[in-house]
Amino acid sequence: MLRVPHDLPKNRYQALDEWCHYWHHFFVAAVAKILDQMRREPANIRFVDLAKVCASFFGKPRHSGTSHLIFKTPWPGDPRVNIQDAKGKAKPYQVRQVLLAIDRLERQQ
Repeated sequence: MLRVPHDLPKNRYQALDEWCHYWHHFFVAAVAKILDQMRREPANIRFVDLAKVCASFFGKPRHSGTSHLIFKTPWPGDPRVNIQDAKGKAKPYQVRQVLLAIDRLERQQ
C-alpha cells in the first residue's frame, strides 16, 4: 500500500490508490495477453511488447545503449534474456529464449 503524505487530503490519496490499482491490473492483463501471443506466435511479436514482458519479469535492462536490451537473470548462463529490435519486431528465437527464462523463473519461485 502507498504511504500517505501527511499534507495530502485523504480523498486525493484514495483516488491515487484507485488509479494505481487500476493501472496495475491493466498492465498485468496486458502482459498476460502478450505472453499468450508469444506462446502461440513467436514470429509475430512486436519488440516493444517483448521488452514490456521482459521488464515485468526481470526489471530494468542492465544494458540498453545499443540495439540490444540485456536483462539480468538470477542464474548464470542460459537461458539468457538478450533481445534485439529487428525493424519493430522481436526475433522469434529470442522470444523462445524469453519464454524459457520466464518458465525457469516461475519454477524457481
